[in-house]
Amino acid sequence: MRGTRAVLGALAVVAIVDGRPITVSTAPPRPMIVLATTTSTQDSGLLDVLTPRFELETGIAVKTVAVGTGEALAMGRRGDADVLLVHARAAEEEFMAQGFGVERRDVMHNDFVLVGPVTDPAGIKGAAITEAFARIAATQARFISRGDRSGTHVRELAVWKEAGLQPLGDWYVSSGQGMGESARIAAEKQAYLLIDRGTWLALRRTLDLALLVEGGPSLANSYGVIVVNPTRFPRVRSREATILAAWLTSAPIQAAIGAFGMAKFGEPLFHPNARPTPAGGAASGQ
Repeated sequence: MRGTRAVLGALAVVAIVDGRPITVSTAPPRPMIVLATTTSTQDSGLLDVLTPRFELETGIAVKTVAVGTGEALAMGRRGDADVLLVHARAAEEEFMAQGFGVERRDVMHNDFVLVGPVTDPAGIKGAAITEAFARIAATQARFISRGDRSGTHVRELAVWKEAGLQPLGDWYVSSGQGMGESARIAAEKQAYLLIDRGTWLALRRTLDLALLVEGGPSLANSYGVIVVNPTRFPRVRSREATILAAWLTSAPIQAAIGAFGMAKFGEPLFHPNARPTPAGGAASGQ
């Protein structure tokens, strides 16, 4: 390397190499956190809006790993994620009780809906969810299950149990895929599918499926954010993870969550769920 000299600046080094200026940043690297989350937050497009805004406002980079809730919680148990955004309340509470998390906050909610072929071969349209599942099993109409321990899969299994049924047979197909891909498989195979409303609204125009069953407490779907315990895993960036948890439950971001989807779909894909504190902030949902 000939003729090299460096000019120091506040954020960069300009090196003259062979008569050519080369700028090298000297700004310290941004801290990065790993967010393990359900595929519905990714497939709905919500994270495409929230993540860049968080990075811009805080200077903290986010690496998103969109998997089923079961795998997201498993990542937290291994210390492979700093913060989780998931939707299986009983599993979340177990995670906290076992000491893997130091803080959990309610973030938002929507609901699950049952979709299927427009022809509705099992005749479930308008039925209660357990009756709809019973008719699908009785007629052995094709049903796509996530089969991946996700929050959606856990809820689906709970509905089968509530209906007093155990789905078995060639008609019951486990996709092993995320929400968006499972929806595409259901459309291709003209099958029934339990899906969260946010992903359904985001994808419905691309799917040859109809919304057939909705409503009722069995289909409620709440999301929580959990900061992984740094005492168990010293490598966890708990400070930055706590900043994200507080940011997600802050008044401006709760408003943004409530507005997401309104312009495009005429209704929100998620509803804000954080409990406000007397000071106007957001309290932990533990």
